[in-house]
Amino acid sequence: MKFAIIKERKNPPDRRVVFSPEKLAEAQLQFPNAVFQVEASNIRVFPDAAYEEKGFEVLEDVSDCDVMIGVKEVPIEALVPNKTYFFFSHTIKKQPYNRALLKAILEKNIELYDHETIVAKNNARLIGFGRYAGLVGAYNGFRALGLRDGLFTLPKVETLADLNALKQELDKIKLPNLKILLSGTGKVAHGAKEILDYLNIIEVNDALYLTSEFTEPVYCMVDVMEYNKRKDGTVGDKYEFYADPTGYESNFMPYAKVSDFFIAGHFFGNAAPYLFTRDDAKHPDFKINLIADISCDIDGPVASTIRASTIAAPFYGYDPQSEKEVPFDAKNAITVMAVDNLPCELPKDASEGFGDSFVDEVLPAFFNKDNDGILKRARITKNGKLTKRFKYLQNFVDGKE
Repeated sequence: MKFAIIKERKNPPDRRVVFSPEKLAEAQLQFPNAVFQVEASNIRVFPDAAYEEKGFEVLEDVSDCDVMIGVKEVPIEALVPNKTYFFFSHTIKKQPYNRALLKAILEKNIELYDHETIVAKNNARLIGFGRYAGLVGAYNGFRALGLRDGLFTLPKVETLADLNALKQELDKIKLPNLKILLSGTGKVAHGAKEILDYLNIIEVNDALYLTSEFTEPVYCMVDVMEYNKRKDGTVGDKYEFYADPTGYESNFMPYAKVSDFFIAGHFFGNAAPYLFTRDDAKHPDFKINLIADISCDIDGPVASTIRASTIAAPFYGYDPQSEKEVPFDAKNAITVMAVDNLPCELPKDASEGFGDSFVDEVLPAFFNKDNDGILKRARITKNGKLTKRFKYLQNFVDGKE
């Protein structure tokens, strides 16, 4: 079986790759029957020569390979018919901007696997860039704080060599007395937690966080059962909430009244209550004035996220009273960081971490007859049709919704 590491063609350019040269060499040792080829790229964080030094062919044309492995969406005109593809397709939530892409994949008889759909039997995601989104997102939040309040100046992550260089910059700053709220318990939230812990910020439980004042920075990490509650006043259950959140309402305001900085690292499911609404943000006791929205759901559960920001211009302000965008340092504004491609800023570390997971979780399935059902669960299209697990996308493909 021939695997191609394809070049990224999306704009703005993405320097990440699924396999570093070292990880690809490890994969070759582990799976000697596999052939790996690398499509030439002048933007990848690892130069073509680094792959050649490990003994891999770097080619301008890899269309004779069976499996094409990339990171971001492949432009329709670059799709090779009758192949197997792995990339983030951004279609499984019926994203309208990629309807044409999914339609073209079906028409070209492509077997599509989305990195997001690579899950265990319990539907837990097995691979992704979540940790790096959390790391960069939290750092960017502190960068915004320093710039807005004239406290310190942190460089952009994209100018730094790697995660170690990022941490060296954090060593130089001194934080004011802050109460920081972190939502979520997955890879994104734990990535953000790494930054908070590296800064030696004290973690406190929610009871103490909600009722006490402190003389040093603290943070509280909350899960869905802390920032949501049952409407009928009975005790909530996390798994019931995941199955059907309609009996729940937001319990976020008690936290919003005592927090300065909110890091949104949660996963937001369909039909779940918004964490806070635009009306909530108008409340005189709403204290949060800085939000690093790593989850970045536009016009969704975090009312101040009215658009995604960019690596080039990562911050903007949200005026709760006018519900309009203002400068990020405007008086009475909520400063927002809502970059939606954060791991791109740390391409080397992100690529290395992603490759570890792909070799461990995905590649074995090609050689063990998919014993654990990894490929079967992840397969979105086959033989020009949606698979059973993804039939719900048919009306979306047909333009009926």
